[in-house]
Amino acid sequence: MDRLEAMSVIVAVAETGSISAASRRLKSPVATVSRKVAEFESRLKAQLFQRTSRQITLTDAGRSYIEACKRIIDQADEAEQEVSGEYRMPKGELAVTAPWGLGHTHLLPQVVEFLEAYPDISLRLTLTDDVINMVDENIDIAIRVGTLPNSSMIATRIGSTRVVVCGSPSYLKAHGWPKQLSELKNYNCITIDDHSVPALWRFERGNRARVAPIRSRLCVNTSEAAVLAAIEGAGLARVMSYKMDAAMHAGKLAIVLEEFEPKALPVHLLYAPHKPMPLKLRTFLNWMTPRLKERLILP
Repeated sequence: MDRLEAMSVIVAVAETGSISAASRRLKSPVATVSRKVAEFESRLKAQLFQRTSRQITLTDAGRSYIEACKRIIDQADEAEQEVSGEYRMPKGELAVTAPWGLGHTHLLPQVVEFLEAYPDISLRLTLTDDVINMVDENIDIAIRVGTLPNSSMIATRIGSTRVVVCGSPSYLKAHGWPKQLSELKNYNCITIDDHSVPALWRFERGNRARVAPIRSRLCVNTSEAAVLAAIEGAGLARVMSYKMDAAMHAGKLAIVLEEFEPKALPVHLLYAPHKPMPLKLRTFLNWMTPRLKERLILP
């Protein structure tokens, strides 16, 4: 068995807390990961993990050995990256994830320009509204909307986004601009991905939560579809501001009831600490941060 590969398997199991999670990170069958752990323990003549039906934890011997493994793997990675030039010039692959709407509207155009400027860097871009585990999926950089949980990741704030109610100028001209939340029940409201079709929208004013009854005649499964329906005059939609910015600037949508909006949500770039940081990662952050900040200024 390759000793460095076996160490990587052991570290993955320790960091993820289970054989199955480690197999997902390593993209290797569960049976293979389990076998390699057993073979390595047999070779060391030591038990590294304490196994129960519910969890797997490190033994005392395992904890000390894992720290040594991490140091060895880090040194090997640094040596390979030095040889490949990742610390001398920006090159290699980066994996990036972002929410679908924000990624499609704001990130993707910048990614195309970035790749043109740096031909030795390639990107694996995952656009999804699911929160991907960066460690399990080998993600280098994530864009997150909303309050971040505590973690060891480095977070750089790049802007904010509002939750807005919007409609087309033609629809608002025909039905009037709502001034109070109580008026929403008189408008067609486009709701998103709720099988029960919600009867209420929640708002905020002066740090006080407010609810407003609504009438939904159209329910769609994505906010992008809600934006398109609002542009076509189907009614009022409630979406993240970055999803309707382009339509608003084109005069196709207008925001209403601004004084009742909840507090804006922060947007961050998230990445793991590196010592030293590969140039491909530093280059991407230096390129993307100011450009996304410019795009995510609150309207």
